Amino acid sequence: MSSQDPPVVRVGEVAQYEGRAVELRGWIYNIRSSGKLHFLQLRDGSGIIQCVVFKGEVTPEIFTKAGELTQESSVIVRGEIRADARSSLGFELGVESVELVGAALDYPITPKEHGIAFLMEHRHLWLRSTRPHAVLRIRGTIIDGCREFMRQEGFLLIDAPILTPAACEGTTTLFETDYFGDTAYLTQSGQLYMEAAAMAFGKVYCMGPTFRAEKSKTRRHLTEFWMIEPEMAFCDLAEDMEIAEGMVLHVIQRVLADCQTELAVLERDTAPLERVVAGQPFPRLAYSDAIDILQGKGSQIQWGSDLGGEDETLLSEDFETPVLVHRYPAAVKAFYMKQDPDDARLALCVDMLAPEGYGEIIGGGQREDDLGLLEGRIAAHQLPREAFAWYLDLRKYGSVPHAGFGMGIERVVSWLCGLKHVRESIPFPRTLQRIYP
Repeated sequence: MSSQDPPVVRVGEVAQYEGRAVELRGWIYNIRSSGKLHFLQLRDGSGIIQCVVFKGEVTPEIFTKAGELTQESSVIVRGEIRADARSSLGFELGVESVELVGAALDYPITPKEHGIAFLMEHRHLWLRSTRPHAVLRIRGTIIDGCREFMRQEGFLLIDAPILTPAACEGTTTLFETDYFGDTAYLTQSGQLYMEAAAMAFGKVYCMGPTFRAEKSKTRRHLTEFWMIEPEMAFCDLAEDMEIAEGMVLHVIQRVLADCQTELAVLERDTAPLERVVAGQPFPRLAYSDAIDILQGKGSQIQWGSDLGGEDETLLSEDFETPVLVHRYPAAVKAFYMKQDPDDARLALCVDMLAPEGYGEIIGGGQREDDLGLLEGRIAAHQLPREAFAWYLDLRKYGSVPHAGFGMGIERVVSWLCGLKHVRESIPFPRTLQRIYP
């Protein structure tokens, strides 16, 4: 670029260039013409700006070229940034030149209404539209908020493996693969590895994809999803719940502060989220009390059963904030959960249920730190002891009380965005019936 060339800027930066010539690079989001004017809506990932091509200000060739542009053609546009009170951005570009980079012919996603099946089949292109664009920007803010909170609280990021030799959450939901003649599985959770890391660093977390081969078609389930999983040495259930609450509050505050434009695109009523922030601390509810509430509402659930999606929705109706349901029956929880010393029937575990019918967003608890008891749980669950030899070592060499949790990113995105189905909360969803694109 020569010293005479205008600066290359992004749409989101144009406010600081008012009255100056700039170069924008992006894609045609929409186009309309009116006699001597072409109005090009240009998007570049940071925003959308209207570019006005006036026949009297450009050459006939440029005016003709601008009028022939099609939706999603890639272009380089030069011109002057000027204020425009009618624009949501507050600025427009007075076009001086247009350069076509790549033509788009017969773009399949048009301004007309499309069904969700069609849009998911074209997810690689649908990402360019305003709705998924808003959702994924909020998702990015949620993930950034999680990492920010972890950093502020002194946690170290430790990456967990994707391939594992054994189950973490139960053997019926494993994706199995050949590993050079041995059997390996796609990870269900990084938790066990975070327990090892916590014994080395004290406070750690991982964030990455996890996999569950659940044959579920509900609006809350994916076969591949992302979790953030903190784990803490010298930590009990009460502190675990405090950290979980703190992270959720931090994330909501970040989204409310940074994503008002995206929330407006989604027509998300932010009042319920504002009430969550104002309504802290979150209520703690013992499982037994939750069963009483549900039965009082007419549910047929009996003590000893895990809460299903309908139970979670029914229970959360009474709360404007997330509710922390703790001390479930040990029989319905994973082998590594520590039993309640005051009632051996119960596990020192917790689920956080989001309001507005979004269900469980966090599951966690205190881990069994006694070697003998953990060996008994592994045997009772008929798990291969040899695959967990390393995990048992953590109880042999300096065992301490420790706890942690996993928060599902997609469920939090669905809740904060007000989505009806979790499939919109991830760039490329994997469900029981979808692995394309």
